[in-house]
Amino acid sequence: MSAPIAPVVPVVPVVPVVPVVHAVTTDEIVATPDFPAAAAAVMRALGPRGAVHLRAPTLTGRRLLDLTALLAPVQEETGAWLVVNDRLDVALAGGARGVQLTSRSMSSADAALALRRAAPRAPIPSIGASVHTPEEARVAAAEQPPAWLVAGHVFATPSHPGLPERGTSFVRAICDAVDLPVIAIGGVRAADVPLLLADGAHGVAAIRGIWGASDAGVAAAEYLSVHDAVRDARSTDRGGSGAHGADSSGRRDRS
Repeated sequence: MSAPIAPVVPVVPVVPVVPVVHAVTTDEIVATPDFPAAAAAVMRALGPRGAVHLRAPTLTGRRLLDLTALLAPVQEETGAWLVVNDRLDVALAGGARGVQLTSRSMSSADAALALRRAAPRAPIPSIGASVHTPEEARVAAAEQPPAWLVAGHVFATPSHPGLPERGTSFVRAICDAVDLPVIAIGGVRAADVPLLLADGAHGVAAIRGIWGASDAGVAAAEYLSVHDAVRDARSTDRGGSGAHGADSSGRRDRS
């Protein structure tokens, strides 16, 4: 009797865990003389569960590539993610682990195809997409889903002057719309992390809350510490009482 044929088990690719704390830059932040040292400190503080997003739309491609190449060894040393905003070519050439698409970028499916064509045998960066409405989130997830979504803006922020905050209920709407890790951005402070996780966020992104601190590494570590405190509380009390400090609209006191 012949031996039974073993069933073919499909190989499921290992998807890296999306970081839970994302430190996003601006043109002004990357222009400061101490930015490389501050970015390295943030990456060391966060390790594999954090990411530094190089977002500087007015920076030349050459300078952005220089910064990426400068921080790529820190990425390898710490396991933290280096993510380049919009520029697929820079992310690929500089060895960044991720690329963040904006609302004006190509789709995640087109970006993945472009990266694969540019480097058919090389590991390609993971792709994140930025969304501002549940409909945008559904569209982003419809074809080849990105690895994560950055959703904002949640609270009032100088990055969007004069625009009202959307509140944590906005985060809940995005999370309900798609089955993807959602990163909440926009005026997010470390103290806001429990509210955002309670509404379904996978993690948070911050600009001034990290880079505006006297020690960016310490500030980044605080975001991660609060995230872990929420996670640990959930693991010991599955029937927790939920978030505190927000009203039914998801707003909270900014004083």
